[in-house]
Amino acid sequence: QVQLVESGGGLVQAGGSLRLSCTASGMIFSSDAMGWYRQAPGKQRDVVAAITNGGTSYADSVKGRFIISRDNAKNTVYLQMNSLKPEDTAVYYCKLDQFRPTFLGGNREYWGQGTQVTVSS
Repeated sequence: QVQLVESGGGLVQAGGSLRLSCTASGMIFSSDAMGWYRQAPGKQRDVVAAITNGGTSYADSVKGRFIISRDNAKNTVYLQMNSLKPEDTAVYYCKLDQFRPTFLGGNREYWGQGTQVTVSS
């Protein structure tokens, strides 16, 4: 069973920076996709950034400000958030997608518990 533990959230002023971390435990492969999502009150959960062996992708709203990276040796994915804005305020969730053949359990997704990021104006 895979578990994801996030850390690094908090309160920051607009223009500031935070770095989120998400460490996965269990059977993890470097080919598994990892990403960050966020959910503001009353809104749906949206993808912020994702990283796979093929590269990285970002939501338009965070391009040029956020950087996703991964340390496969530590099974950890990071989200460096710079030039934060009040509209970045949300609960941030880490997600892991595993792509496996059926005889190895099939495809699965796992979520972390979420970490609050609050940006004050």
